[in-house]
Amino acid sequence: MKLYFDTAYIAKCYLNEPSGSQVRSLAGSAAGLYSSRWCVAEMACVIHRNFREGTLDALEANAIRTYFREDLRSGIWSLLPVTERVLLAAEQFMAKLPASVYIRAGDLVHLITAAEAGFTEIWTNDRHLASAAEHTGLSPRTV
Repeated sequence: MKLYFDTAYIAKCYLNEPSGSQVRSLAGSAAGLYSSRWCVAEMACVIHRNFREGTLDALEANAIRTYFREDLRSGIWSLLPVTERVLLAAEQFMAKLPASVYIRAGDLVHLITAAEAGFTEIWTNDRHLASAAEHTGLSPRTV
């Protein structure tokens, strides 16, 4: 099965986080791993946040950056482009979203990218993304 991971789930593949081993197991059983190209910038921020907070030292942070880049080059992750179509669909989506729904721009890019690519599920542990997913027709999944 092809799976779409948001950046929070991608990070669990590289960092020792809660439920990381289950996410890595899920990833290992997938027929394909997909995400938005946006995840490259978000992963850089995740790694830096862990470095800033002291969870990773400089060597560990650089090693994780290297592993992630190697996995991108080798095709472990299939990254979908952030096209003008995706951005316009995101703008249209936001115009119809109820005021009660909280969503960040990066989560919006993931939701619209996954929906536009024909996915029916999105793997995440982000509660805001999960609550907004129902408005796109995507089912949020977690391990």
